[in-house]
Amino acid sequence: MPDTLCKRADFLAAAKGRRQGMPGFLLQALARGTEGPARIGYTCSKKIGNAVTRNRAKRRLRALARDVMPALARSGWDYVLVGRPGATVDRDFAAMRDELTAALRKIHRS
Repeated sequence: MPDTLCKRADFLAAAKGRRQGMPGFLLQALARGTEGPARIGYTCSKKIGNAVTRNRAKRRLRALARDVMPALARSGWDYVLVGRPGATVDRDFAAMRDELTAALRKIHRS
């Protein structure tokens, strides 16, 4: 499992990197230029809903990352999963898993 992003500066840096929008979330990725394990962060704005809804969305994003990231995440990269209003909480989990796999492949292809 990749490490977790904690500092705001890391989230802002990843926002300037590559991005891939999907129906259930937005994936932002940045090659750090240093070796080390992949790191991942999760964020959901107030557009998602109240605190209960935002926490549920982040739990789903963490579960998604636990399923997909160990196989496809590259060391030396930072990833941020951003929740989408009305989609992250309600979307089918299997569809989101396929979307994350496709998003990672697209990001690493370019």
